[in-house]
Amino acid sequence: MKQPPRPRPAFVLAIAAVLLVAGCDDMTKQRKQNPYASRATAPGEVPGGTVQYGETASPVPPVTMALLERGRTEYHVFCASCHAETGDGHGMIVQRGFPAPPPLAMSSPAASRPQFLYDVVTGGRGMMYGFAQRIEPGDRWAVVAYVHALQRSQHMVLADLTPEQRAAP
Repeated sequence: MKQPPRPRPAFVLAIAAVLLVAGCDDMTKQRKQNPYASRATAPGEVPGGTVQYGETASPVPPVTMALLERGRTEYHVFCASCHAETGDGHGMIVQRGFPAPPPLAMSSPAASRPQFLYDVVTGGRGMMYGFAQRIEPGDRWAVVAYVHALQRSQHMVLADLTPEQRAAP
């Protein structure tokens, strides 16, 4: 009995490549349904004591000197390497060739909202990764307060200071 001819390896690879390419799809552009979008489609009950997505985990604390000091410490640990000490976006990482982040003193309305900055610190933006796993929610608010202080410091004039502030070293 005669054996059927064996397919050539190149032919088999070509068929496999065509099938593989035909099966590819850009899944990022597909319509998706979030099962957690409503209680009717959720797969289960939301456990008690959890924070709904999009809500802040902690309320905005009042701005105190202690909060600003904590924000300064956290900013220097986590942010200054890219954003620099002054927030101009020319930190050590940027000097080593990494793309520069926008200056923190940008005066866009969105960048001046505390919740926007909190969300950026939490989830990241652009090339910046989120710090939700590294910075506690209360400390994120401290970083936001310190960034606001940096933003205001870029536009301060001597007339804005009180006589006591001018006399301080």
